[in-house]
Amino acid sequence: PEPPRHSDPADPGPGAPGGLFAWLRGRCLGRGAAVDPARDTFGAMTGLYGAIQPADSVSLSTRTHGAVFNLEYSPDGSVLTVACEQTEVLLFDPISSKHIKTLSEAHEDCVNNIRFLDNRLFATCSDDTTIALWDLRKLNTKVCTLHGHTSWVKNIEYDTNTRLLVTSGFDGNVIIWDTNRCTEDGCPHKKFFHTRFLMRMRLTPDCSKMLISTSSGYLLILHDLDLNKSLEVGSYPILRARRTTSSSDITSSGSSGPRAVGSPCHQSNSGPLSEKTLSRPSQREGGSPRNSLEVLTPEVPGERDRGNCITSLQLHPKGWATLLRCSSNTDDQEWTCVYEFQEGAPVRPVSPRCSLRLTHCIEEANVGRGYIKELCFSPDGRMISSPHGFGIRLLGFDAHCSELVDCLPREASPLREIRSLYSHNDVVLTTKFSPTHCQIASGCLSGRVSLYQPKF
Repeated sequence: PEPPRHSDPADPGPGAPGGLFAWLRGRCLGRGAAVDPARDTFGAMTGLYGAIQPADSVSLSTRTHGAVFNLEYSPDGSVLTVACEQTEVLLFDPISSKHIKTLSEAHEDCVNNIRFLDNRLFATCSDDTTIALWDLRKLNTKVCTLHGHTSWVKNIEYDTNTRLLVTSGFDGNVIIWDTNRCTEDGCPHKKFFHTRFLMRMRLTPDCSKMLISTSSGYLLILHDLDLNKSLEVGSYPILRARRTTSSSDITSSGSSGPRAVGSPCHQSNSGPLSEKTLSRPSQREGGSPRNSLEVLTPEVPGERDRGNCITSLQLHPKGWATLLRCSSNTDDQEWTCVYEFQEGAPVRPVSPRCSLRLTHCIEEANVGRGYIKELCFSPDGRMISSPHGFGIRLLGFDAHCSELVDCLPREASPLREIRSLYSHNDVVLTTKFSPTHCQIASGCLSGRVSLYQPKF
């Protein structure tokens, strides 16, 4: 027999219009009466995070390794890696807080980022312009060293579908590495994309989009991503640039036009992208063409008439939103902002496309000017850990740490502070949630790493 229909029109049953798959999607998103049982587990984890006390932190000794620029857990949570200013990578057992290994002279300059490809293989990148591959089973030597960038390498991403490594640096290049054909001499690689002022690059969890943030305040989104196709100058469609909207912008009768400053994209040598260029037809029926480029200037509270720099960029683990840390060009303000992804056609046919909408934000402590503070989502996406002065703040979308899809505001709302944790004596630069345990790690400018976890 056909399952009974739900009375709530926003939550159709399997027999309702849209069919079984629409009902299952709503159930997965947590919008229906029958929700994913794992949500109860997430609620319990949120309660545990709320019970963490600063006194329960564990300090990991990093001696003279310099500032901690990045922290990364292995996917199974068994190893915590630390990227250090003084050319080294540290490995810890996060459960026992024991030091496992120091990769001395892992690079010839600062180690900026670490990314696990699986539970054993991980990559590191450095200001020495190289990327190194490492295997946890044999840490005495690198698997290989990758050469291709001409300036500091800052970001590493991995496409699990194609097994392609994606890196970006201050040379403005995004480079693709074929790890399927890796040898001791390196990996085949190609330049995929180039833009000016590149700061951070991320792939969405399903690897369908690439987001790139810039020091000039632009956010670039490559839609329907195809990493097998290099994007040369002028070879990719451009969607019209605009400032991201809040709900009030969507409901108003006006429309923000393109920002009247130069775009970071290298389309020509003549300077800014013109309105004619941005208005070029680029959408196919039913969606955008592969690798279509959208150029946005994300709305930042209090920054409508001032430039800003997007220093940190993270993605929601379910691909629902992007998380940005922005600072004003004068470095006198910092903000953490959450933007919801909006799929499909523009809200009004006459308005430019805008894929992001500001939903939540909070002003940050303005300390450690000039240093990038890396923030992150919790594994379930309900909480944000953000460096805040000499500690970290745990932030939620509401006081109950609800799912983002369950508490989307009509207008941009403040993020709620759930708890503040302070155990450092210097500015915190990075923080990370364990993917498997109720644990948070943070690292500071003086080189100290702290672990926070409930104490029973």
